[in-house]
Amino acid sequence: MFTRTSIGAGERVIGTVVAPIDGDTLTVRLHGRRYDIRLIGVDTPETKHPTKPVECGGPEAASFTATQFPRGTKVEIVRDIEARDRFGRLLAYVFRHNDGLFLNKELLEQGLAVAYPFEPNTLYSIEFAALAFTAQRNGVGMWAVCRR
Repeated sequence: MFTRTSIGAGERVIGTVVAPIDGDTLTVRLHGRRYDIRLIGVDTPETKHPTKPVECGGPEAASFTATQFPRGTKVEIVRDIEARDRFGRLLAYVFRHNDGLFLNKELLEQGLAVAYPFEPNTLYSIEFAALAFTAQRNGVGMWAVCRR
């Protein structure tokens, strides 16, 4: 089990994408075990929620994550303060290992997510809010076609 002591806040751990689940969730293999990773600070439109329909922009966000972080991609996982969400998913910032692409940030810049600050994991919350505002103002991604 991944606990606070097995990966510290701010520590980078290398893993491998097993499967992208949707725009803001991936399954990653870390230290020989599989973990569902929920991206910190961003929220993409739903595509697989059990009680909600597919939302505008959701398929595009899920496709982006799957294209940029396909199965087998080496990633660096970085925790903030709180390790897990109420569903038991590991909360993390995710970077592509080979070039440092920051998935959480890129989703906001591409207009595929909204900023979703959730205490206490707010390391990038000011930057994320600014990126989301800029994407919305410029009509990028879902902001060009979706009413949110």
